[in-house]
Amino acid sequence: MNFPELHKWNLSPAEAVALQRQFAGQVVLRDCLAEQPKLVAGADVSYCWHGEQFHAAVVVLRLPDLQQVAEASTCARVTFPYVPGLLSFRELPILLEAFQKLPLRPDLVMVDGQGIAHPRRLGLASHLGLWLDLPTVGCAKSRLCGEYDPPGEQRGEQSPLLDKAEKIGAVVTTRDRVKPMFISPGHKIDIPRSVEIVLTSCGKYRLPDPTRQAHLLSNRLRREAEDGQVGEA
Repeated sequence: MNFPELHKWNLSPAEAVALQRQFAGQVVLRDCLAEQPKLVAGADVSYCWHGEQFHAAVVVLRLPDLQQVAEASTCARVTFPYVPGLLSFRELPILLEAFQKLPLRPDLVMVDGQGIAHPRRLGLASHLGLWLDLPTVGCAKSRLCGEYDPPGEQRGEQSPLLDKAEKIGAVVTTRDRVKPMFISPGHKIDIPRSVEIVLTSCGKYRLPDPTRQAHLLSNRLRREAEDGQVGEA
C-alpha cells in the first residue's frame, strides 16, 4: 500500500501538539463511503510497559462474513516519550510501516484508539486517516475526554459522548451486558456511520473483529520476540 508522506516525525512534544492543532482542521467529518465497505482493516500496536520495541499489526477482514483476507506486521524501536494525548506520535510511525507492507487498500480502517474524541480532536484514528486518505474509526476501550450517560446493557444501545456542547463520539454497547466501547470518527466518516460499521464488525466479542484480530497478532509477535530474547540469553 502506497501513500505520500504527510510530515516528518522528528518532533518535540511541543511541536507535536502544534501539529495536532494544525491538522485537526483538515479532518473530514462526513460520510465519504459511497457504499458499504467490503474490506475493513484493524490496526494495533503491542509493546512492553516502558519498553522501546514496538510491534505493529494490520489485519484486513471482509464484511459481512468477517473472514481474513490479508495481514501485515512490523517491529521497530520507538523513542518518542509517553505523553498523554500524543499517542499517535509513538504508535503511528510503526503502524504506517505495517500499512506499507499491506498488499491491498482497505475501504476503511479501525484503530484501537481515539478519533476526534481527543482534547485537540486529532487522536490516533484521525491522524492515521489523514496519512492514508481513508475513512477511519476510533474504537477505544476507555474514555480520553468528554462526558456521557451510560448506555443500556443490550447490544446496539448507545449514548452521546459530549465535550461541553460538542458531540465527539458515541458510547456503544457492542455485546449484551459488557462494558461499552468509545466510538469516534477518525476521518472521512461521521458518528452514525462509524457506529453502524463497528456493530456490523462485532462478532462474539466486545471488540470489533478487525481490531481484535490485530490486537491478537501484535501481542503474539511481541511474545514471540520476548521468548526469542530469553532463549538467546
